[in-house]
Formats: sequence, structure tokens, C-alpha cells
Amino acid sequence: MTGPLTRSERLDRLPFTRAHAKVLVGSGVGWALDAMDVGLISFVMAALAVQWKLDATTLSWIGSIGFVGMALGASLGGLLADKLGRRNVFALTLLVYGLATGASALVGSVAALMILRFLVGLGLGAELPVASTLISEFAPRHIRGRMVVALEAFWAVGWILAALIGYLIIPTQPDGWRWALAVGLVPTVYALVVRFGIPESVRWLENHDRDAEAERSVRVFEDAAGVAPVETREWTPSPAVAGEGIWSAVYRRRTAALWVVWFCINLSYYGAFIWLPSLLVKSGFTLVKSFEYTLIITLAQLPGYAAAAYLIERWGRRPTLATFLVGSAVAAALLGFATTPETIIAAGCALSFFNLGAWGALYAVGPELYPTGLRGTGTGAAAAFGRIASILAPLVVPVLLVAGGHPAVFGVFAAAFVVAAIGALALPELRGRALDN
Repeated sequence: MTGPLTRSERLDRLPFTRAHAKVLVGSGVGWALDAMDVGLISFVMAALAVQWKLDATTLSWIGSIGFVGMALGASLGGLLADKLGRRNVFALTLLVYGLATGASALVGSVAALMILRFLVGLGLGAELPVASTLISEFAPRHIRGRMVVALEAFWAVGWILAALIGYLIIPTQPDGWRWALAVGLVPTVYALVVRFGIPESVRWLENHDRDAEAERSVRVFEDAAGVAPVETREWTPSPAVAGEGIWSAVYRRRTAALWVVWFCINLSYYGAFIWLPSLLVKSGFTLVKSFEYTLIITLAQLPGYAAAAYLIERWGRRPTLATFLVGSAVAAALLGFATTPETIIAAGCALSFFNLGAWGALYAVGPELYPTGLRGTGTGAAAAFGRIASILAPLVVPVLLVAGGHPAVFGVFAAAFVVAAIGALALPELRGRALDN
């Protein structure tokens, strides 16, 4: 690019630098802590089923109440991110769910645990769309999809940490689950790192007439790349933002398709993975052995993310997302009929691989669909709609188990993945395109 450039174009021309790495890792650690918290509750549920003698319905509500909070948090977080800034809302969400998780370690009743899990959900739900939006707005367009998938890969790191805590701490003593939840206080400290160590989105700053701050931020990235700044062309917001919303004629088709994918992938992912340790215990495996199998299955998430990160810039967003969703459908169907340790691990690993690769592609797609003034709102609204499915998922598992056992449970999840793949094919392909202002 030559001549006057907008600040967004100046960012798009850069290679990946240490400044990008700082934002990616800084956001990714927050993302991993989020995943650790979500993952821990599946192990806590299995432990409480034994210690507090809880029935399946009560466990379902413990699993679901956090997703009620996540649904509200995702919608509210997206709106606040467009109003108050990506970084500020990101830090606030870490503080909210960290404090609530730490307090959960002290509860003495199901009611108290559910209230705190709802508050945890508010913070968790708000964080995810905000973090992916922040990364999308800093990433050069030729590697934007790859950077968002790399961010999403931190989810696997967090879930693996949860599995390790579940395996190494929870079964060792009656109050092991309390010590596991106490680890959730870590995000409250990390919130300070986010607030003061990660820059605010340049696009958001410009959209709020804070040009001096936006210029300083861009120059940090240019200095890291050894690129001299150029004359800046006046930035203008997308004309669609003034009178359009995510359901206007301009964005209606992509919003509907995105919501379908979010709903179906949430239903299947959380239905399967929140219940997996408990289902293994119910099938006759010991608590320790169930946690061990879950840990092994969780490790397969990392190569799934790696494959998606490679393919999303080679194949494109839409084919990568659809392919991984179809793979998830096949793996879920196989898991429904798995009965031996070998087949459970094999099918579970396949589900982890394809499902989490699909999640990475989905988070890359969302922020690209909307201009800066609607980006947080659009991604947050889709996430909020998807959280409705994550609320329902833990509740329907006991019903499906009664109706048809594991084949019925995972058959429904496989069908949902197929519907999600169809929705993915209705999304526009935006690989290599600059983000709309």
C-alpha cells in the first residue's frame, strides 16, 4: 500500500510482530481461564453427585444455570464493548467471574452454588465475544482468521487445566472440589494485567473520536514491525451503521445463519462435554478413571485447533467450518455406540478434534460479518442466542438417557452438528477481506 492510509489499513499491512503476540497471549490467557472455569464445573458435578447424593435433575440445573448467566452476559457484553471499549469490558468480565468462582468454593448448599454459578456465567458469557472482537480488530487481514483460531486454542489449554485439576485434586479428598473452585480466583488478579497491559482497539478508539490514542496504538505495532508510519487518511465509519442493525436487510441472512450455527454447536458441545465425566461414572467407571478418560479426550482439542488454524487461511472460513462440523457429527454418532474404554477414547478424541476446530473457525467468522459499530453487538447477540442451547443441553441429557440411552443422547447431538454445517454454508466467505469500518 502507498500514499495516505487509514489506521486500519496501516495495521492490515503489517506482519505478525511481538506486539501482536502480546495481545494474542494476553487475551488468550483470559480465554484459557474462562475455559478452565467452564470445564471445572463438569468435574465438580461428578464429585457432588457422589458427595451430596444429588440426582440427575439437580445436577442438570447446576450445569445449566451458569449458561443462563452466559446468555445474558454475551448479549450485554457485546453491547457494552461497543459503548465502553473492548479492553475495559474484557477486564471487568474477568473480575466478575473470578470473584464468583472463588466464592463458590465456600458454599454449603445447592441454592448458593447455583446463585454464584449464575454470576460466573454473566462474566464468562460477556468475555468470549469481546476477546475475539479485540483480536480481529488488531490482526492483519492476511492472518486474521489464523489469529482468532489461535486465540480459541487457548480454550483447550484451559479445559486441559480443568481436567488436570479434576484428575489430580478433586478425587484426593472430600473437599477437593472446593479447592478446585478456589483456583478460580486467579482471573481477578489477571484482570489488572488485561486492563493495563493490553491496548484498546484502534477501530473502537476512532469510532469514538479518540484519534490521538488510536495513533499511538498503531505506532506501537508499526515500531514492532520496523515499519515507518505514513500519512493517515481520514477514517469514516461504514454508512450502514447509522441506520442499520444486525437484522436489517444488509445483515439479515448472515445473522440468521450465524445464529443457527451458534445454537446447534452450543447444544452439542455443552451437552456432551459438561456431562461426559458424569456419564462415564454412570456407565460403571470409577471417578478417577472417568476423569482420566476425560483428560485424554480433552488433549485432542489442541490438534483440532491447529488443523483449523492452518485450513482457515487455505480453504477459507466457510468450508473449514462446515467440514469440521460434519466431522463432529460423525464422531458424536460413534460416541453414542462406544462401550469399551478404547472406543470411548477414540470417538471422544475425534469429537474433541473436530468440535473444537469448528469452534475456532466459528469465532473467526463472527467478527468479520459486521462493521465496527455493530461488531461487538453482532457477535455478542449470536453468542447469547447460542447460550440458550447451552442452557437446554444439560437439561435434555437426562431425558434422552431415559428415552434411548447414550445412542439417543449423542444421536441428537450429531443431528444438531449437521444442521450447524448447513447453516455454515449459508455464511459469506470473507477470507482475505478487510474488516468493514
